[in-house]
Amino acid sequence: MKASRAAAVAAVAGTAVLAVSSPAFAHVSVQPEGTAAKGGYAVIDFKVPNERDDASTTKVEVNFPADHPIASVMPQPMAGWKIDVTKSKLAKPLEMHGEKIDQAVTKVTWTAEDKGIEPGYFQKFPLSVGALPENTDELVFKAVQTYSNKEVVRWIEVQQEGHDEPENPAPVLALSAATGDHHGSATAEDTAEETSAKTETTASDDSGPADGTDTTARVLGVVGIVVGAAGVAYGVLAGRRRSTTGTEA
Repeated sequence: MKASRAAAVAAVAGTAVLAVSSPAFAHVSVQPEGTAAKGGYAVIDFKVPNERDDASTTKVEVNFPADHPIASVMPQPMAGWKIDVTKSKLAKPLEMHGEKIDQAVTKVTWTAEDKGIEPGYFQKFPLSVGALPENTDELVFKAVQTYSNKEVVRWIEVQQEGHDEPENPAPVLALSAATGDHHGSATAEDTAEETSAKTETTASDDSGPADGTDTTARVLGVVGIVVGAAGVAYGVLAGRRRSTTGTEA
């Protein structure tokens, strides 16, 4: 009985912990597809869950950090969403590929043209960004989520060191160490092309001695077939002998 009561108490406690901690997993967040290296380019996804049971998310706004401006921001087209990219003039121009950039993206807004993010679902909003700053370990993006019932949730609170996570934390993108080529992680297309090139190179390098090796392999294959056939014939004859001997006995 004591063991049963202890198990029941533990189950209730576990449920309570889940109930208390679940909101922490439901805030707007940002993660790179692969890595987000300093000085490079990356594709990042803003994950937006719907936290309401009676309303849909119809608008998402992501504000870019003014202290670390990013010149190139390209959204991926999304069915059912209108995308607006807002640029602002920089007080201090940036230099990209040898050219001075006097504007940077300060906000990207997605507005639902259909149902939006319905209750019980989440949506990812991808952006291609670069070049990422080299003088910081993270970027803080303040996001605003609007529901169909006109409720607005501001994910703008910055995590303070030594304090608990705020109720509405801002999405934070962690930056990894700079890479040699400053282009971030390879895309699937680049990887496929590299693999194809390696395959073609290997085939070309092996084309010379392949003829001799192929002839040897064929000879060995024929020998193997002959030996195998002999083994099968021997097995059949041996079986017949045993059968005949058993009959005579």
